[in-house]
Amino acid sequence: MELAVVIIFILGYLAITLEHNLKIDKLVPALLMMGAAWAVVAVGHLDVFEITENGKEASHLDEVLLHHFGKTCEILIFLIGAMTIVEIIDYFDGFSTIKKFIKTNKKRTLLWIVAILAFILSAIIDNLTATIVLITILRKLVTNKEDRLWFTGMIIITANAGGAWSPIGDVTTTMLWMEEKVSTLYLIEYLILPSLACMAVPTLIASYLPAFKGEFEAPATEGEANKYGARMLYIGLLLIVAVPVFKTLTHLPPYLGMMLSLGIFTIFAEYFSNRAFSHADNESHHSPVHKALGRIEMPSLLFFLGILMTVAALESLGMILDFGNNVVEGIGTNTFILILGGASAIVDNVPLVAASMGMFPDMGMDAPEWHLIAYAAGTGGSMLIIGSAAGVVAMGMEKISFFWYLKKIAWLALVGYIAGIGVFYLMHL
Repeated sequence: MELAVVIIFILGYLAITLEHNLKIDKLVPALLMMGAAWAVVAVGHLDVFEITENGKEASHLDEVLLHHFGKTCEILIFLIGAMTIVEIIDYFDGFSTIKKFIKTNKKRTLLWIVAILAFILSAIIDNLTATIVLITILRKLVTNKEDRLWFTGMIIITANAGGAWSPIGDVTTTMLWMEEKVSTLYLIEYLILPSLACMAVPTLIASYLPAFKGEFEAPATEGEANKYGARMLYIGLLLIVAVPVFKTLTHLPPYLGMMLSLGIFTIFAEYFSNRAFSHADNESHHSPVHKALGRIEMPSLLFFLGILMTVAALESLGMILDFGNNVVEGIGTNTFILILGGASAIVDNVPLVAASMGMFPDMGMDAPEWHLIAYAAGTGGSMLIIGSAAGVVAMGMEKISFFWYLKKIAWLALVGYIAGIGVFYLMHL
């Protein structure tokens, strides 16, 4: 019966990777394999275990299921809070404030501005959201489609690099942080320089390519922006950054800090919104919070639920721990992590990191290997456009061809990935 669970996972994961060919949203196979995997565990009366530092400890199905569901929901609630804050900022057109800082018509200068913005923003509002924001801004600056594709490709690389060194910059890094595999300060200390190398080296090389030579013509300035936009942007970013501080001071789970930040932010949102409509006659006023909640990425959240709970089923059967032990004996932990980085360009990095957390239960908090996993999974996906959430959303927004990216951008992502790995190992010699 354990083999049936493995087959369900393989078939489900195959359906996820072939999402575009099958024309079925990836959340569908994720949810199906989650339900099917746990059903097999229950109907087959399979032995389940709780994985601890001492290895496998026998447990009851209800207890194991509740444990994994609770851990998964912590991540999902955290993401819901972060997504809602970002959507409220967008409701007030706060991200248009960033466009005001870009006052150049040189492609090379714009490349560095966009790269630095992607690196910083992705560390605060996550790499997926940063990519969406910067592509939206880019559309208002660069009208030439081919030029915009090149900039978008570099945004994917630099946004993923920026998300790797922040506990709230990438879903996989957030997972490691919330499971207390890494801490905020050590994550920044260990990965800021490798991530910076991953961003700077490809950007430096790209700045000498023909695509980034010369100038571009920006379209005429649009109408007046929302007068509360800048304030909401700064308040929202500050409250998101405050979440790791909240966890450090209180030692409470991060989702509580995110909910506190969201609660504070909604006060400002309602206040500014009411002021905006206070003098409008016969104007129906809808809460910006309600609108933001209606726009968050529920399909992505359900996908994460399905993936994480399916991996949890494999972990509860002890399969992932056994596989991890075999890997360590065969090729070593560091080699495995480097392969994981390359694999994350082909398959989703969320289940890869979820599985890795079950492979090494005896590895202590802030062990260098956990930080290397965070870097490899976060930046390795840049090597293919389908290898990261940032790449997939950019592919959809700008209709980027898989093979165009493979030919033009993938080698730059590989150079950046290797550069970051090199810096990491130099730091730990």
